[in-house]
Amino acid sequence: MGLSIQGPIAVPIPSRRGLNKINLALFTLALLIATFLILASSDFARNLHSRFFDFASPVLKTGQSLREQVAAVGQGLKSLEELEAENRQLLTDNRQLRARLQILEGLLEENNQLRDALGFLRRSKFQLLAARVISRDASTWWNTIRINRGFEDGVEFDMPVITEDGLVGKVVATSKNLATVLLVTDENCKVGAYIEGTRERGIASGRRVSLHPNGEIELNFLNKNAQIPIGARVLTAGVEGGVFPPDLIIGTVSSFQNRDLDGQAIILPAANISSLKDVFVILR
Repeated sequence: MGLSIQGPIAVPIPSRRGLNKINLALFTLALLIATFLILASSDFARNLHSRFFDFASPVLKTGQSLREQVAAVGQGLKSLEELEAENRQLLTDNRQLRARLQILEGLLEENNQLRDALGFLRRSKFQLLAARVISRDASTWWNTIRINRGFEDGVEFDMPVITEDGLVGKVVATSKNLATVLLVTDENCKVGAYIEGTRERGIASGRRVSLHPNGEIELNFLNKNAQIPIGARVLTAGVEGGVFPPDLIIGTVSSFQNRDLDGQAIILPAANISSLKDVFVILR
């Protein structure tokens, strides 16, 4: 048999009195909760704040540390003007250091030259007087120099002047504390000379026109058929009664040519004629 519904289902509706009871119960519950919260608000708030700070403390510490690091980096960064000023100062310091280095290198070179000169002075078989070149005329650069020694120091006319490298010239004028030296590269300075390792002898004198940076010397009156090796040394012959003692180095042969009547050798001076600083006078 089937079950059939004979009419609509009725839903019970609470009465007005029932609603009043429910509302009263809810109001009472809300009032109790509010009263509890008010009474416990201070403790609750403290607990809530404590839990919040416990939770947020690592984050806050990290943020503070980050702010401090950023502040430190900001303090470490310099302005563009400060960097430019430091760069200019560094450039100035660098130039000063380079200038000091050049001065020290110059002093070292001069010290080495003086040490070599002192050694030569002690080794030499001649009685030498050290002198300093104090001036030379640009128009007569290859002709003469002036030194800081004169007749008060024993310097006399025609005394030879040398360096540890070779012959420089001879004294042609003196005063109390000064002397003028005619250089071996001047055409008026005549020196009897011979070529080492050969029998060739001649007269050496300065070449009037020379493009070599240290000047040149001509050795004339050689045998026109002589076999002169390039690079051979040329020495003073030491003619009796002459100005120059024998075996002073004049220079080395750079070229040789045959002429109609004789042969001629071109000699490069052994002494650094172009930049003389310290020389020695051979005293009688």
